[in-house]
Amino acid sequence: MTLVSYTVTSRMIMALTSAEKQRRYRERHLGVHGSKERIQLFVSVQDPARSGEGGCIGDIGTHAFQLAHFVVGVRPQSLLADLSTFVAGRRVDDNAQVLLRYENGARGALWASQVAPGNENNLTLRVYGSKGGIEWRQEHPNQLSWTPFSAPTRIITRGTKDVNTAGARVTRIPAGHPEGYLEAFATIYSEVAAAITARRSGVGSGAGVLFPGIDDGVAGVAFVDAAIRSSREDGVWITLDAM
Repeated sequence: MTLVSYTVTSRMIMALTSAEKQRRYRERHLGVHGSKERIQLFVSVQDPARSGEGGCIGDIGTHAFQLAHFVVGVRPQSLLADLSTFVAGRRVDDNAQVLLRYENGARGALWASQVAPGNENNLTLRVYGSKGGIEWRQEHPNQLSWTPFSAPTRIITRGTKDVNTAGARVTRIPAGHPEGYLEAFATIYSEVAAAITARRSGVGSGAGVLFPGIDDGVAGVAFVDAAIRSSREDGVWITLDAM
């Protein structure tokens, strides 16, 4: 069994730009790059009998994978993966490099590593499209970098007028005060509670409520499985049918 947790989604909500800018990037994103590096490796994750065959790819690679889907709005159609184990004695992968192909013609690259000294967590997303590019880093969750074509890079800060309605709704404190990791858990709990309350009141799931669901978890497990199969066959393209 592989367990997947997506608290990063709510942190990204607080940093997103206006709804129109999101729509433009989703219309025709040409390249997606996600990466996450972490040195920490829990003992249970090293045991395939307890965690499944995926090591680094399941432990942290799924976070970059889900974050990319949350932002661009589409999941890849196929992937090619190279999973490696560099530390002697480890029974699962500790480094993953994955190429992604999207149905709309976009291409993506994902790197997840637990053998990259100098990186504390470093979950990063870069999206490049026909209108420009955006970049967001979890270690600096309050800012999002936006670079439109033929214009200088802008830094969009959480809690300002540039943040869309969804982001403003889950912002608790004014700009200039750090808000991120711990608040992400609170945001997910609040969103789930709002959905439950709305359903019990007979008004659906609640307008604007946003949180990862079962489909996200299933897609994450399918991603891990496809990456393992691709790497096992010495790097072949695998279609993500289950997604």
